[in-house]
Amino acid sequence: MVVGDRGWGRWISGARVGGKGGGWGYGGGFLWGFWGNAAQLGILASILLVVVCWFIKDRVRMEGLNGKHIFITGCDSGFGNALAKHLDKRGFCVLAACLTEEGSRELLGCTSLALKTVILDLTDSGSIEHAVEFVKAETEGVGLYGLVNNAGRSTPMAPTDWMLIEDFHTILDVNLMGMIEITLKLLPLLKKAKGRVVNVASVLGRLAFLGGGYCVSKWGVEAFSDSLRRDLQYFGVKVSIIEPGFFRTGVTSLEVIERDLLRLWNQLNPEVREAYGNKYYVEYLRAQRLSMKRLCDSDISKVTKCMEHALTAKYPRSRYGAGWDAKFFWLPLSYAPTFLSDLMLRMLFPTPQASRKPVSRFPIDV
Repeated sequence: MVVGDRGWGRWISGARVGGKGGGWGYGGGFLWGFWGNAAQLGILASILLVVVCWFIKDRVRMEGLNGKHIFITGCDSGFGNALAKHLDKRGFCVLAACLTEEGSRELLGCTSLALKTVILDLTDSGSIEHAVEFVKAETEGVGLYGLVNNAGRSTPMAPTDWMLIEDFHTILDVNLMGMIEITLKLLPLLKKAKGRVVNVASVLGRLAFLGGGYCVSKWGVEAFSDSLRRDLQYFGVKVSIIEPGFFRTGVTSLEVIERDLLRLWNQLNPEVREAYGNKYYVEYLRAQRLSMKRLCDSDISKVTKCMEHALTAKYPRSRYGAGWDAKFFWLPLSYAPTFLSDLMLRMLFPTPQASRKPVSRFPIDV
């Protein structure tokens, strides 16, 4: 048999016998390129399939939730207040815990008769016990479908060496210990209903950069929630964590934060106050005002939608980053090398007067 095109003959021969006359460079390269491209397309298709399946799964909702009992703490204002009103309109039996009688009256005045309130102070075990008995009476025979641990406070918040141990207790007793206590006491009701626990943490539970008990408490909420989720999965109870960024609520009220900051400044011993200097205090206030004005989002529905999804989705997420700043700045920064996150956060606040030598911009430790 005669092959008219010698190049074509070499291509066939090289492809079959391993490269005679350089044919492998053409035939083998073609085959390798074909299979390589096919593998890449297969990987991309697999990734796309996983993403599509995740989106579909994320949108599946539970049925028959009308009339289910949801207990929400911290309903005087902010996220808890907005969530209570929304779930009440959706037909849930909302049990709203408020810190004050005024907050309770305001909420009852703008919701249906199905919503009921109870006064709850998370620093008082007696108040917690009273709220638990209230929930037991309201959910008798059916159990508690949802617990939303939303109550919390942000102050005192300042450099760590401005604090006394009592300042840490002020936050930890509400944000962490009180939350744990009421959760433990409601677990039998949650197990009975195979319900949901939604714990409100913060992006500052992933990236701590403010002194005081707030970041400590939110890291504790994260750890407690992870442990709880893994322990309760065997009983059909699902646990989700909400990690909001900065939102305009009572927790981020500049009036409250600055009043408490002045209290801390005035209680400092002369040595510490001199080390920081009056200029530091003024610049710290200015930086705080600027960051709050720029960062705080007024649309708190970004948070309540995450809470609602955690309560109503068939497959709730373990974590919800709420807010654009949380999704695209704080949470990504929490995964960055330590020296980089330290550098970024150092740029937000002033330097103490006693810091004669500037801190190295690029420390070795990562």
